[in-house]
Amino acid sequence: MPITTLKAGFLSDFSATKALFHLPKGLVYLDGNSLGPLPRSVPQRIEQTLRDEWGEMAIGGWNRAGWMAQPRTMGDRLSRLIGASEGSVVMGDTLSIKVYQALAAALQMRPERKIVLSDSGNFPTDLYMAKGLLETLGQGHELRVVVPEEVADVIDESIAAVMLTQVDYRTGRMHDMAVLTETTHAAGAPIIWDLAHSAGALEVDLASCYADFAIGCTYKYLNGGPGAPAFIYVRPDLAENAKPALAGWLGHEAPFAFDLDYRPGDGIDRFRVGTPPIIQLAALDASLDIWEMVSMADVRAKSVELTEQFIAGVEKRCSMIDIASPRDSAHRGSQISLHFEHGYAAIQALVARGIIGDFRAPDIMRFGFTPLYTDEADVEAALDVLDEVMNSRAWDHPEFHQRAPVT
Repeated sequence: MPITTLKAGFLSDFSATKALFHLPKGLVYLDGNSLGPLPRSVPQRIEQTLRDEWGEMAIGGWNRAGWMAQPRTMGDRLSRLIGASEGSVVMGDTLSIKVYQALAAALQMRPERKIVLSDSGNFPTDLYMAKGLLETLGQGHELRVVVPEEVADVIDESIAAVMLTQVDYRTGRMHDMAVLTETTHAAGAPIIWDLAHSAGALEVDLASCYADFAIGCTYKYLNGGPGAPAFIYVRPDLAENAKPALAGWLGHEAPFAFDLDYRPGDGIDRFRVGTPPIIQLAALDASLDIWEMVSMADVRAKSVELTEQFIAGVEKRCSMIDIASPRDSAHRGSQISLHFEHGYAAIQALVARGIIGDFRAPDIMRFGFTPLYTDEADVEAALDVLDEVMNSRAWDHPEFHQRAPVT
């Protein structure tokens, strides 16, 4: 099916986008908040990269196929989905690396302050990276972690930087980016936003919020595939002087001068580190074509409809389950999480019946709702199976209690 760009004034056609994904027959996929499914165009795009670029051009692909520029060109493609200006986003490396870079740069903006503030809803790797960085610096910094509801109340002039994930990976609870950014700035500190569960799921406007730094991954709602590269955003007025700590050769002003002394590149380019993953970027590039067909406003509106449908069905049919996500859609992302004591086994029973969600300890059953390939019929089918699994106790079979390495 040819891909066409959305014209102003036209509503997004989600039946058309759904046809652009490979969705195995008999399967309802509600796990795009963990790994997006395969866009049908990706295998051909990767084959083209392998055959026509790597195969025919070999090392010449760095120049002739534009490989070296892809972290910036792909960053510009992504920027419209997160409300960023052109030239403020660059792709590459992993999300953990980008967390490290963003926090290191933020701390150098307030060297006299020693407290990094985060919350218990942050993804653990962000906290691990922060703790490791602070220990390496050895300058007496403290990582202070509070419950999400307390963040705004503890931001004061002792804070060196605030580091938050906008949408809680477990419950889907959503921070108010604009309010917390303004509060942080009023206290004289920079803020870092992790958009792993936001990019491609809801409307984000980094520029209007005046956010300082943002990072995120592209294998969830953006469907870039397992191992797809991360991105980092730096507010343009900060980028020329920001110090990202990890001074990789591709962040150098002139990588192929091979100078022994490091001179950072211009703006966002200084946040490049290692060699770009060209094959993964090709997959992401194909996926981003689909995003040209939709508006984020339409995606968000449809997501709210689907999540409301799911919540209503759960509350009507499954009294033994508690809703873990905020009931008000204005305060949650594009997922619904459920509390159930035997959540792991229940998810395995659902998966065995073709309903794909996932589990997060200690008792969270997670379901992601992505309008690009999820519709009302999928939600109803998932509710039917959930009803059967829960009310018949189908989850209570030994095979469903055997833990796999990935949950």
